[in-house]
Amino acid sequence: MGCRLLLATNNQGKINEYRSLLRGLPCDLVTLAEVGISDVVTETGRSLEENARLKAVAASARSGLLALADDSGLEVDALGGEPGWLSARYAGEGASDRERIDYLLTRLKAVPEAKRSARFRCVIAIATPEGKTELCFGERRGYITSEPRGGYGFGYDPIFYLPELGKTMAELSSEVKNQASHRGQAAREAEQVIKRMMCTGHADGLA
Repeated sequence: MGCRLLLATNNQGKINEYRSLLRGLPCDLVTLAEVGISDVVTETGRSLEENARLKAVAASARSGLLALADDSGLEVDALGGEPGWLSARYAGEGASDRERIDYLLTRLKAVPEAKRSARFRCVIAIATPEGKTELCFGERRGYITSEPRGGYGFGYDPIFYLPELGKTMAELSSEVKNQASHRGQAAREAEQVIKRMMCTGHADGLA
C-alpha cells in the first residue's frame, strides 16, 4: 500500500482543489473526517506560517500520517496588509464568504479600484509524525474589485481581479485557477517536497 497524505482541513473548497493539484502524487489523499478527526486545532498563531505549521503538526501527531495543512490570506495594501492571517475571521467568527466579502468592500468603499492593489498568499506546511516539518509558499498579486464577479472558487475569489487575465479568480475554470493561484504555486512546491520525503525515507511507516 502506498503512502497516505492527510489533508488537514475541513474546508471543502480547499479539499477539492488539493485533490486536483496533488493528483500526480503516488499517495492516497484522505481527509480529517475519513480518519476520524472531528475537531481542528485552534489557530493561535499570528502569521500564516505559524498557523499552517500548527495545523499540520497536530494532524500528523493525532493520525500518524503525513499531513498537509495550509493557511492562506488576502493582504490589501490600502488596509495596511489586512486582513492577512485573520482573513477567515475578518468579519467575525462563523461569518460566511459573502459576509467577509461585504465587510472588506465596506472597508474599501472610499478607495478607488486603481489603489486597491492586493496579494493572495498561501503557506503550506507538511509534517511527519516524527516532528519533521517543511513550509512551501505561493503568492499572487492583483486588485480588489468593487463587487463580486464569477461563480467559481470560494473565499475572496469573487473580488480578486487578475489584470493579466482580465478576470477575477472566481471567473476562472478550476484548471486555469490551479495554474494561476497562490495555492497552486505552493502546491507545486509541496508536491516536490513530499516526493523527496518519500524517497529519503521521511515518510516511512506512513502506509
